[in-house]
Amino acid sequence: MRVDFNVPLLKDGDVADDTRIKATLPSIGYIMEQGSSVVLMSHLGRPKGMKDPALSLKVVAHRLGELTDYPVKFVEDCIGSVVDEKVSALKPGEILLLENVRFYPGETENDSDFSKQLSKHGDLYANDAFGSAHRAHASTEGVTRYFEEKVAGFLMERELEVLGGLLSNPERPFVAVMGGAKISGKINLIKNLLDRVDRILIGGGMAYTFFKAVGLEVGKSLVDEEFIPLCRELMEKTGRGNGKRIFLPVDNLIVRKIDITAESKTVSTGDIMENWIGVDIGKKTVEVFREELLSARTVFWNGPMGVFEIPNFAQGTKRIAKIIAEMTGKGTKTVVGGGDSIAALNTLHLKDKITHVSTGGGASLELLEGKKLPGVEALTDKE
Repeated sequence: MRVDFNVPLLKDGDVADDTRIKATLPSIGYIMEQGSSVVLMSHLGRPKGMKDPALSLKVVAHRLGELTDYPVKFVEDCIGSVVDEKVSALKPGEILLLENVRFYPGETENDSDFSKQLSKHGDLYANDAFGSAHRAHASTEGVTRYFEEKVAGFLMERELEVLGGLLSNPERPFVAVMGGAKISGKINLIKNLLDRVDRILIGGGMAYTFFKAVGLEVGKSLVDEEFIPLCRELMEKTGRGNGKRIFLPVDNLIVRKIDITAESKTVSTGDIMENWIGVDIGKKTVEVFREELLSARTVFWNGPMGVFEIPNFAQGTKRIAKIIAEMTGKGTKTVVGGGDSIAALNTLHLKDKITHVSTGGGASLELLEGKKLPGVEALTDKE
């Protein structure tokens, strides 16, 4: 089974956040209950086809062993005679985690020989790594060519059901909250969602490209000049009485330099002075966004509202996180994806207050853009 154990590590090498490990436990437990053994494949980081001890999955195997009652074994390779022996010796109810598949260039190259060697480790193939489903790699796509049965794990199934439901049959009003630094990575998602949502609330660095597109002063704020015409077109499209609207911040926290000690002030949108930089949404914007969210029955949130990694500029993101968690308690379906958005939830201990927190950043975005995911298309019942 392909899993996504690409988890953050502490400086001493231990697992910093075991969310993705815990997310696979239902699938692993189900396999164990059937009297089977399971061989787990995953990547960790970007070793670029080279063996890097700092990116070994050994620490992940240790943490998995702490989270499950089943015996967890680890082998310091993912193909070869030593691995073959370990797999052959597995007894029902035992788990074997292979070493980082990206230690071999054949993984990201989707090499057929590497895929075939991986396929020898099992009779059936399951993919529970939604976070890697948008990659046509050996362990997500190539290996499936050597199995008759290729199925989704429970985590994969849940992600596809929830995210797919946002596109096909969301309860309305459906409000999307979009943030993050660059418009380039989100523009296709915004375009695809515009025809499906009732409102899009935009914050983060990408908002300043929209401001620039409608002729507002942005100082030295982040602007992607290439996307100004498209942002202008999207703003015009939402102003033609079709019931869809893009909401931009009405006030912004600004600084002269992006630094924790920098002097900051809040100004109305359009009043950003020369040589000042927008780093967060202001309190008035939070209230405007809150009003739009209060009526929502479905909410999707991706991306921070400001420079979240600096505490002084994280308040807008945290306030939005609290509002979305509050809406969940009132019966609204809330879906959150993206590392910084999830980090905000974790900081505020609100992760359990969200209907669904997606484990796949890039995969969730590509799915919501309307793209086919190679790791899903390769499954027996891809529908």
